[in-house]
Amino acid sequence: MKIVKCDCADGADPKFREIIDDAAEEIAAGNLIVYPTETVYGIGADIFNEVAVKNLYVAKNRPFDMALSVAVSDKKMMESIAVLDENADKLIKAFLPGPLTIIIEKKPDVPDLVTSMSKKVGIRMPDHPVAMEIIKKTGPIVATSANLHSHEDATDIDSAVKDLGSAVSMYVDSGPSRLKKPSTIVWIMNGEVEIVRQGAITIKDIEEVLNA
Repeated sequence: MKIVKCDCADGADPKFREIIDDAAEEIAAGNLIVYPTETVYGIGADIFNEVAVKNLYVAKNRPFDMALSVAVSDKKMMESIAVLDENADKLIKAFLPGPLTIIIEKKPDVPDLVTSMSKKVGIRMPDHPVAMEIIKKTGPIVATSANLHSHEDATDIDSAVKDLGSAVSMYVDSGPSRLKKPSTIVWIMNGEVEIVRQGAITIKDIEEVLNA
């Protein structure tokens, strides 16, 4: 287990690239990392490595019937794992990267373990340089809060370490989370939109974009 301090909210840390490369190597090796986002700290693993995903469930003490969200770095990567529609396009254009999770139909190659056998997947595009650069190198990774199941979300690295300890190979500490609240979750299916959870983006904001 290692904890790496990265003063890179603006990407200016001279060690930034080395830290990104190290985190990507941990993911490629099938290990778990904790990484910063604009909302809360996340725990990540390669979504296509089912051993790593199982280890993540165990590390969080999370029930296997609770689906995990996925973080991507751009729309093209999102399209590689999900079927987007007009409403998704509107939300992506308005809010991403940003504190929004879109639940939408998944592509067949997304492992059922990640989505708990569901045919839909929740997708995030974090508005944080560390998260975005890691994902650019690794491809899609798990995006779920870095805490034990039922515990409070981790908005700083100490909280994540306290909960997850040595189950995580690498912690990237970029200081307290900027928003300190989770993403808003929107479910889009068959053209219908449902607000599952209001987080950093308000329901009014979502409705204004969809109705424009």
